[in-house]
Amino acid sequence: MHKADQLIKLIEINPKKLGGKPVIKGTRIAVEQILRLLAAGVPAEEIRQDFPQLSQEQILAAVTYASKLMEDFHVYPREYLTQIKLQPA
Repeated sequence: MHKADQLIKLIEINPKKLGGKPVIKGTRIAVEQILRLLAAGVPAEEIRQDFPQLSQEQILAAVTYASKLMEDFHVYPREYLTQIKLQPA
C-alpha cells in the first residue's frame, strides 16, 4: 500500500463529529485546524506540544488529505470559460 493511502486512513469523516468535517481518526481535531496552524507558520513540533495526542504521522495525514483533495480541483481562466460558452460564477 502506498504511504499516502496509509496516511489517508488516519482521517475520518463522521456527521456526528464537527458537523462532518474531516478529523484525525479517534479525535475531534479537524484537518482544517491543523492546516491553519501550519499555514500560520506553527511548527509541527509545537502543534504536537499543544495537542499531545497527535503524532507526526497524523499531522502528515492532514496535509496528505488536503493535497489529495486538490488533485481534482481545477481552475480555468475566464477566457477559457467564454470560449466554451460557460459563464464564470
